[in-house]
Amino acid sequence: MGASTSIPSTPPLQPQSSNVSEQLQAAASPPPGCPMHQKMEGCPMPKESTQNAESQNSSLPAHQERAYEYVECPMKSQNKDDIDPSNMMPPPNQTPAPDQPFPLSMNREESSIPRASSEKKWVYPSEQMFWNAMLKKGWRWKEEDVKAEDMKNIIKIHNQNNEQAWNEILKWEALHAKECPCGPTLVRFGGKAKEFSPRARIRSWMGYELPFDRHDWIVDRCGTEVRYVIDYYDGGEVDKNYQFTILDVRPAFDSMNAVWDRMKVGWWRWSS
Repeated sequence: MGASTSIPSTPPLQPQSSNVSEQLQAAASPPPGCPMHQKMEGCPMPKESTQNAESQNSSLPAHQERAYEYVECPMKSQNKDDIDPSNMMPPPNQTPAPDQPFPLSMNREESSIPRASSEKKWVYPSEQMFWNAMLKKGWRWKEEDVKAEDMKNIIKIHNQNNEQAWNEILKWEALHAKECPCGPTLVRFGGKAKEFSPRARIRSWMGYELPFDRHDWIVDRCGTEVRYVIDYYDGGEVDKNYQFTILDVRPAFDSMNAVWDRMKVGWWRWSS
């Protein structure tokens, strides 16, 4: 992957002093009565009726259906030839492409990102799913252009980018730890690579590079949906943790709460 000029400025939401970092970290700690990843009294996972559950399932992204069947378990390996008994067919986007030069893994990794209205977490795509998705977008590779090992690295970079984005969102959501002690969950997300955010355009007028991608993530803050804008900038060489992206993550100007949050963090950074 080619490297371009890195952004010389400090990425947003990376406080330049320990004071700001300590304030965010202190706010991020959930109260003792509501530990993460545990069921708790006073803050239970909502129980849904069968009708509501079916409604949720119908709106669930297709790539999350049966996702856990392809999450590799350390105690039991996944059968790569798994067949859906309902139609005797494999999941559509796990089917190898006709001109695929080498076999790709169907294993999927569970993320750390909690899924809204569910006790499960979001599951990342497999190498095969990623390959098929790229083909749908018009990508075409010759056998000498890409190797099987490249796909393993691409998946690791993809997953690390998402984990990094979620961690940045959690820093913002720490400002609302009191009103949402159980923490946020991810409702949905979407790519908008060709729709540059106003912030990205203003930065480009100042001489900085444009982001190579953009996502909008919708987060459930204990009943309130909050939209986050994520701009992805090229940070140079991929490091040993499969990170190379500089992320600019912030709540969209959709509400006065979001405006106030951004003003507050901006003041913390300036005053520090």
